[in-house]
Amino acid sequence: MKKIFLTLGLLFSVITTKAQDITDAVRYSLDELDGTARFISMGGAFGALGGDMSAIKLNPASSAVFLTNQATFSLNMGAYENKTTYTGDENSYRNNDLDLNQGGVVFVFNNYDETAKVSRMSFGISYDRTNSFQNRFRTAGQSNETVSDRFLDFAQGVPLDLFTVRSGESLDDLYNYLGYANEGFNNNRLQTAYLGYEAYLFDPVDPDDIGNTAYTSNVSGNTFNHLYENYERGMNGKISFNGGLALNDQIYLGLNLNSHHIDFRQTAIINENIPGSSKIKEINFANYLDTRGDGFSMQIGGIARLGNMMRVGLSYESPTWYRISEETSQFLRTKHTEVGEIIVNPQVKNIYPSYSMRTPGRVNASVASVFGNSGLISFDYSYRDYSNTKYSSRGFDEVNQNIKDDLQAVSTFRVGGEYKIKSFSLRAGYRYEDTPYKDKTIGSLTGYSAGLGYNFGNFQIDFAYDWSKRDYNQDLLYTGFSNQAEIKNTLSNYVLTFVFPL
Repeated sequence: MKKIFLTLGLLFSVITTKAQDITDAVRYSLDELDGTARFISMGGAFGALGGDMSAIKLNPASSAVFLTNQATFSLNMGAYENKTTYTGDENSYRNNDLDLNQGGVVFVFNNYDETAKVSRMSFGISYDRTNSFQNRFRTAGQSNETVSDRFLDFAQGVPLDLFTVRSGESLDDLYNYLGYANEGFNNNRLQTAYLGYEAYLFDPVDPDDIGNTAYTSNVSGNTFNHLYENYERGMNGKISFNGGLALNDQIYLGLNLNSHHIDFRQTAIINENIPGSSKIKEINFANYLDTRGDGFSMQIGGIARLGNMMRVGLSYESPTWYRISEETSQFLRTKHTEVGEIIVNPQVKNIYPSYSMRTPGRVNASVASVFGNSGLISFDYSYRDYSNTKYSSRGFDEVNQNIKDDLQAVSTFRVGGEYKIKSFSLRAGYRYEDTPYKDKTIGSLTGYSAGLGYNFGNFQIDFAYDWSKRDYNQDLLYTGFSNQAEIKNTLSNYVLTFVFPL
């Protein structure tokens, strides 16, 4: 049974391990193109159109465009490929997953009084997966940097006394103590350094002096073979409670109250093989992260009909205020030429104090032309400033400054079209999204989509295919290596939506 300990130290003491950094701030702010097949096949360019369940998450006024009650749910199969390059060596990994990514219902209350200004009112509730965290990549290559330096750097200056197990004390007990001890050191660095000490990655300069604070590495050489694997699972979801109204069937207004949920789990493993005469021949280090969070946001929006053909839309999404909690654990295995295989596996799960984070708000402007019952074309532009992301709990001043320095405002462009042939609908879309990073750590996104639908009269089936690509750079398990893995990510989504009148 894994022991669970609550880390009671100040929150700033845990920042350097994995949690609470710019990567997390961006991850929980990005939205994928997700929703109904019709929405996806048109690139998500629905801000001025409405009349689609997923359009409500973009512009709350979309529900007031509905003429009758409607329910939808969508199945999504996502297939991704990651091509990685690390120090010149290339690898690739493919995977797919099936998920219920959308569902919702809208109730419409028409006003049959032709003299009334309010033509109808609408109420709806919908669920949308806003981001899937299903991802995995594997990279391998040679480097002149060793992961053991990270453990050694964390140990330098720490008295040997803190790494010494007392009588009646277990490895787990000491590892847990170092996670909250008020000894003047970063607690997570202490825990990580202790793993390295127990695994013989370094030795004290004077092993007989418990006050010793200098250590020498047992790893030598100039070339190190690395294998790095990263597994990510989970999702970011949103439940929206919507209300809308139509004024003279020309102006549509709406409001969303949104409940958000984060479920993110990551396993990151680096394996290092060391040729030559080094005392340590192999290092295997793993870090496990489990993140859960809940948040709230709201949206307001409007759509106006300018004649029979033109529609314009404008919506604003507030920041999302999250409360997030995290748990971590670590594992280290080494092979020593004299001692043999050493496994340091503390049966300890660090549970950190929950913290607050605010993601940036977003403005979306849209324009669309509707050609009677024959088809339409739509264009959307949205703006979101990622440098406004902020951790509002204690101990995040440095991280917040890094966010302001490293992140930037992002523009997103979406265009979509639909053409109807009797009961068939043919659709296509395109989207482009800038990178939130000034240094292009994550590249810009480009996506193409297409789809078709068939209306049976009493219900409708829609299908969509969406393809997107984005390049990014990945640090190797926060080892501090100057070399990063370069990743070319492509994602294909296949979506099937069922639309039912109520």
